[in-house]
Amino acid sequence: MPTLYFDLGSPYAYLAFTRAPAVFGQMPELAPILLGVIFERRGSGSWSQTDAREQRIAELHQRVRRYGIEPLKLPPGWPQNGLQAMRAATWALHEGAGEAFTRAAFQRSFAAGEDITSLPALASIAEQIGLRGERLETAIASAPVKAALRAVTEAAWDAGVRGVPSVCVDAEVFYGDDQLERAAAAR
Repeated sequence: MPTLYFDLGSPYAYLAFTRAPAVFGQMPELAPILLGVIFERRGSGSWSQTDAREQRIAELHQRVRRYGIEPLKLPPGWPQNGLQAMRAATWALHEGAGEAFTRAAFQRSFAAGEDITSLPALASIAEQIGLRGERLETAIASAPVKAALRAVTEAAWDAGVRGVPSVCVDAEVFYGDDQLERAAAAR
């Protein structure tokens, strides 16, 4: 089964997550990671903090139209600190609701343009998909959730993931939402 490595702060990961079921015939295994750790390890950060920002945002809008996805709305102040969001995604995954949580979070972030990084926003997403939102704050502060997110991020780096979205098929890494078809063909 392919594995889709993602960070909820990445609009390209949103595109890959949205397209993945159609491309693969099912949702790949989801693996939430901390993109900031990957940036630190590779020694370079996000294009969103460079002179290429406006050009890349325009490219994102073109991809959204080409893929037939509803219009992209970046949240105010994007990119935000997504640590709590990625811990929440990890918690939801361990609660058996990873796909539903990720879908709702991506929709609220990049289709509705909401900032999903606060505890109230994340608890609201949890409630929306049937998890107990009042448990979220304690859960994402717990050592097991923190350790799980760290471990998956480390495993992603060790597997060759250098950005998101990345799909791993066997030992091969396909980086970018535009590489989903190649990843599907490699299965």
